[in-house]
This record gives sequence, C-alpha cells and structure tokens, in this order.
Amino acid sequence: MKEKLVVIGNGMAGMRTVEELLKIAPDKYDITVFGAEPYGNYNRIMLSPVLTGEKTIEEIMINDLNWYKDNNITLHAGTDKKVVKIDRRNRIVFAEDGTEESYTRLLLATGSNPFIIPLPGHELNGVIAFRDIADVDLMLDAAKNKTHAVVIGGGLLGLEAANGLMLQGMDVTIIHNLDVLMNRQLDGPSAKLLQAELESRGLKFKMSANTTKITSDDEGNVAGIAFDDGVELKANIVVMAVGIRPNIDLAKSVGIHCERGIVVNDTLQTFDPRVYAIGECIQHRGELFGLVAPIWDQAKVCSNHLAGYGIANYRSVATATKLKVTGCDLFSAGDFEGDNDTDDIVFQDPKRGVYKKIVIRDDKIIGTVLYGDTIDGSWYFSMMKDGVNIKDIRNTLLFGQVHLGDSGHGEANAAANLPDDAEVCGCNGVCKGDIVKAINEENLYTLEEVRAVTKASASCGSCTGLVEQILVSTAGGDYNPTETEKPLCACTTSSHDNVRDAITDQKLKSFPEVSEYLEFTKTEGCHVCRPAINYYLLAAWPGEYEDDMRSRFTNERMHANIQKDNTYTVVPRMLGGMTTPEDLRVIADTADKYEVPMVKVTGGQRIDLVGVSKDNLIPMWKDLTDAGMVSGHAYGKSLRTVKTCIGSQFCRFGTQDSTGLGVRIEEMTWASWTPAKFKIAVSGCPRNCAEATIKDFGVVAVDSGWELYVAGNGGMKVRVSDFLVKVTTDDEAMEYVGAFMQMYREKGHHNERTAPWIERVGLTYIKQEIVDDADKRKAFYDRFIESQKYAQVDPWKKRVEGFDKQSFIPLAEV
Repeated sequence: MKEKLVVIGNGMAGMRTVEELLKIAPDKYDITVFGAEPYGNYNRIMLSPVLTGEKTIEEIMINDLNWYKDNNITLHAGTDKKVVKIDRRNRIVFAEDGTEESYTRLLLATGSNPFIIPLPGHELNGVIAFRDIADVDLMLDAAKNKTHAVVIGGGLLGLEAANGLMLQGMDVTIIHNLDVLMNRQLDGPSAKLLQAELESRGLKFKMSANTTKITSDDEGNVAGIAFDDGVELKANIVVMAVGIRPNIDLAKSVGIHCERGIVVNDTLQTFDPRVYAIGECIQHRGELFGLVAPIWDQAKVCSNHLAGYGIANYRSVATATKLKVTGCDLFSAGDFEGDNDTDDIVFQDPKRGVYKKIVIRDDKIIGTVLYGDTIDGSWYFSMMKDGVNIKDIRNTLLFGQVHLGDSGHGEANAAANLPDDAEVCGCNGVCKGDIVKAINEENLYTLEEVRAVTKASASCGSCTGLVEQILVSTAGGDYNPTETEKPLCACTTSSHDNVRDAITDQKLKSFPEVSEYLEFTKTEGCHVCRPAINYYLLAAWPGEYEDDMRSRFTNERMHANIQKDNTYTVVPRMLGGMTTPEDLRVIADTADKYEVPMVKVTGGQRIDLVGVSKDNLIPMWKDLTDAGMVSGHAYGKSLRTVKTCIGSQFCRFGTQDSTGLGVRIEEMTWASWTPAKFKIAVSGCPRNCAEATIKDFGVVAVDSGWELYVAGNGGMKVRVSDFLVKVTTDDEAMEYVGAFMQMYREKGHHNERTAPWIERVGLTYIKQEIVDDADKRKAFYDRFIESQKYAQVDPWKKRVEGFDKQSFIPLAEV
C-alpha cells in the first residue's frame, strides 16, 4: 500500500516539490493537495503581465487542473478548502469545510502573507495588496472606473503594480520611504536611471516619504493619502507592496516550532519528523526566503528525503537577482555597495541607460549591479561564487566575457561561454545546461519551443536575450563547465574536485570504489560520470589503473572519428607536421587499396583518410603500422598535434629551429590523455606562422630563445593565449610543456579546455605553481614523463594484434 503525502499549499514551492518527487519516486505516495485559491498552480511572478493585460490567467498556469488528474493527485482547491487544523498525534488535517485527510508525511508550503502597514485607514475599501489573482482582479475592477492610484513601496512588486495600473489608464504615484528605488537590488546611480526611465513613461514618484494616514470619503472608501510634510495626494485605491511575512499561523497553532518562519533543518524537516516545510514560510539557519532560485533548490532536497533516499542537504548559497522591471533590465548580486576595503569598477552611460558596477576585494568579485546591459551578469555571478581571482583580467573585466582574450570577435555569442550551471532564468530556476539539454534532446528550434519545454524566458522575460543566444550557440558551440561546487553528475553531490581529491586521498583505484565511497545514487554511474572518472583514475594511477574502454566515447573506443554516414576517418600522426616521400607513398597506396573517398590535408598539418568502413579499420591500421606510423589521436581528449613552421632551417626570418623543437615536443607528448583536446604549436619567429598564440601551449621563437604561451583557443570563441614565461633553451621549453600539461591533467575538469580552465583558476596561480617554483615545475614534469611510459602505446597496433577485437566485428547482415 502506498504511503500518503498531504501538501498544504498549492503554490509554486509545494508543487515544485511534488514535480521533483514524481520524477524520482512516482509510485511512492498517494498525494493530496490543499489550496486556498480555486485554481491550479500558477506562476505568481507572472501576475504583473496579467495586470497589464499582456497575459491571461490561463497563460500563467504552471499546472492546470488536468495535470493533477493525469498524475493521480487529489486537489482540494478553494477558499473553503483552507486547512485550519492539524491533528499531529493521529496525522489528520482538517479543512475549513470539514474535509479530512490522513497523512504519512505532511508538507507545509503555506507561503507568505503581504505586509499591510498599520496606518490609520489601512482597513478602508480600496486598500489592496499585490499577492494573488484576487488582488489583480480588484485592481483591474478599480481601473475601470477609478482615476488615481497610489502604490506604497518602491521595490519590484510596487513598480510592477504601478506600471500595470498606469497601462490600465490610471494616474499612478509611487511612494517610497528611501531615496533609492529597489534599494535591495540597486545602488544610487542605477536607481536614478531606473527612476528617470519610469518617469519618462508617465509614472510619478514621491521619494523619502513618510505616510501618516489614508483618508476616506463618507462611504468608507479610500479618498487620498497624507504625509508628514503636509502634502496630500488624491487616491481612489492604495496598493501596499511593502514586503511579505512568512505564513506560520497554522504551524504555530499546532505546536510546530516557529521563530520568524517555520524552523527547518538541512533536510527541510520541521521539529516534527513527519512534517516537512518549504518555501517562503520557512526559516533555515536563521534565513528567510523570497526568491525562486533557493526555493527550487529546497524542492530538490525535500523531494529527495520524501522519496526515502536521504542523501541531500540544503545549503543556502549566494543568489543573484536578474529582472526585467517594466521593460528595464537589471542584475545584482552580492555586496554591491562595498566599503573602505573594496574597489569599485564603474561604467556609466546615462544617454544609453547603461550602468555597470563591479565591487572587488582582494582581487575577487564580491558584488555587482548592472542596469540596461545585463548580458554578463551570470558570468560575474559565477566568478563571485567560485572566488575566482580576477587580477589578470581586471583591465577588461568591465567589458564582459566576450572581450577576454578576444581577437576581433567582439560580437561573439556571450551565452556560449557561460558554464552549464549558470542560472539563465531566475524566475523558474533554469540553468544553461537544462536549456542546452532540452534543445538537443527535444530538437527545439524556436524561442517559444524552449519556453514550452523548459519554462526559461516564460516569466518576466529578462533572460530572453540569453535564451536566444543559447539557441544560436548550441548548434555548434563546445561547452565547458567551470563551477567548482557543481555536482559531477546526477549520480552524486560531489563536484569534480571532490571526486579527484577522494581518488587520490583515499587511494580509490576503480569506478566501483569511487561510486561506493562517494555514495553514488546509481552505483553503475552514467554517461557523464563514467568517462570523467575513468580519466581521473587514469591520470591519478598511471601504470596501475587499466583504461576502461566501456567508459570512453565512440571515437575514443574506435580510435577513429565516426562520420555522419557511419564511416570513419583515419589520421596517421606526423610528428611536428613532418613527413617523408616514403610515408606519403604508403598513405597514397593505402587510400587506393581501401578506396578511400576523400584524402584531406588538415589545418593541423596531417592527412585525413575520410570515409573508411568499420571492417577496413584493422587491415588499414596494419598497413600503416607496418610502415612505422602510429595513431594521430585526432579523435581523443588528448594531445592532438604539434604544429610547426619551417623555422631557421630554411626560412629567412626564422630565428630558432621550430621544426626540430616541435618534433621533440610531439615525441614526448603523443598519446597523453588530457581533460579535453590539447593542441601545441611552435613558431620559428615572432611572425608566428604556426599560430602558436591560439593553442593550448604555444612556443614562439625570439633571438634569445623562446617565449611560451598558454591557454589559447582558435575555435568558435577565439582566445589569444596568455604569456607564461621566456626561456633560453629547448630543454627548458620541453620542461615547461610537460609541467603545464601535467598540471592541467591533474587540476582540470573532464571536458574542460585550457582556456576556461585558466579563467577559472587564474594565470597567477599557474605561474606560482610552475614558473615561480622550480621544484614544483620539475615534479610536474617528472610525473608527466612517468605517466607517458604507460601511455605511449600505439592503440592501432594493439588492435591489429587482437586487443578489443569484438568492437570491430561487423554485425551479420539480415
């Protein structure tokens, strides 16, 4: 028999918890929901567009009445269904109309109540809150035959209510007791820009105002509002939007411990172990909640415990506010006021209505406020949460992520650079990764399709631009997660760094050991964690851990690039881009023998044999390996190529033997597995013909030696590499190559290119480890050379000799 779950509260928090529960334990409970409004679950954030007439009630429904039926949920909805009593001893709840329901587990999601300032006259007809559909209906009715409205409160709700009433034809004045609008989200200059914009649209403001009373007519209706400076304003309605208070009356009445809110622990459990609570009604570690993002996190934790898994804990984290206030974009996070120990970097263009402020302490972002141009808000917020040292990018920080190491691509797609866990839609708690996954899995092509599937951009609309950019970039953009605290995958709460630390600290040497120690929810793992952990084990225990080919992607399992017609591309390695007439003849003969449809010279100075059938891979590899060739690893998260120019041997501008050094580097580094693909180039003079300054590691010759560069990228998002150090000898350059690659191998996250890696950890940190500390550099280099003893085995030759032969046996034709 199923257990019984009763949810008191049919709002966004309670129903999000139910949605999460249905995903992971759909058959555990018979679910009953009590709601005091006669509707399904609607998006309260979208009440403003209902007030303006842009949307209908039906359009803001998250879960309509049919959803409850489809999921076998009993819904008691209406004013007479408000729960008024809980018998905790017998585990029964009672509604106002006498409806009773027993429970095994109870979830309190009673939300909050609007705060009504107890002014003289606050009980008059026409004093309205702005909290639910009934409040919107009252305002819309008033706008039909009333002319003047006063809104008390210059926060988000107040401004939205004022804008809606103005668009309904009313004369609206906003009253605020401070001189800064939205003072929790904006500083003085940005608030002034917002106020000026709203005034230009017709709204009026009375700032730093102290209200003394609401006046009435002879019939008990609102007639005006008075202030302590003697001013009186005409008003037919007064909307109070001055904050909320947790709705704890029911919980207090039945003896559940409350302070400012219903007190819960890290599992969202109240002092009664059968009763959980979530959302705006709770108090967790002394904190109250009013934003959607933390409540969505609570829903995941609470549902996990209701499902009986018991492995998640809620921790409040820094949140950002990204809003579209009556059409004006703003973003704020952290401490954007600062103090005597902080630095402010500010950009202000009043004519364009753009304001940016970044607050920095000890070379780390502690707060930011953006107005008008908010596209980089998620990036700043991600760096703030990660504690990224911004010393090396401080001079371009204010201009946004697209200018980081950019090379003439100022109009690049900013969303393509965001980490997977960057929150895009704060209203609905949707991250970039959720959107990318939906686009790929559901074949989404339009903004409306993305909204329908993910809910991103479906509420206030402030993230619409980012969502559209993600749509554009997903088709061709590589993505690299950078959030250190983001779980590796859905199987675990441990981050990439936690997993790597556990592997080395606990001497874990197999996937089952990692899975067991870190208490994975799926002991066998998933398509995300298995390749990552396989790499981490390979990097940590060279010579001990045996590469698990089942945890490799198709290209790495087959040691060839699969193409869209299910043929493969075979790419022999050419050290430093060098070849011989004999090798070229072998390649030509091989192409003829196996009727290769395309032979292509690549940008990495190699030759692709494109269109090879699966059953020809082994015999082709035999012909190539018999001639002394090895795999070019063009398919792997590994060293790809070392590109060179002809250097001083022939070039009249060459200052050093770039070809000779390039060959030596590739002889040292080929077959090395790395977190993501890794490219090297060596140029023989500052003219840089080998394009070394857009490679993961670049070497550029000068008269007195070599300049070394790191973390460049020449793909969709060009990033010019950072200067690391200048050396005088080839051997020094070789040591730096090995040390940098090993540091990246040990510190980078799986599938993270060097460009986002260095932006995450900082160039200063890299220099401290391998430039400033010669002993550490030597140790990194030695570990790299040791690991290469086990890595430099040609995978083609192994398979020619019979290894993994089952992967290359074609299926029988039927």
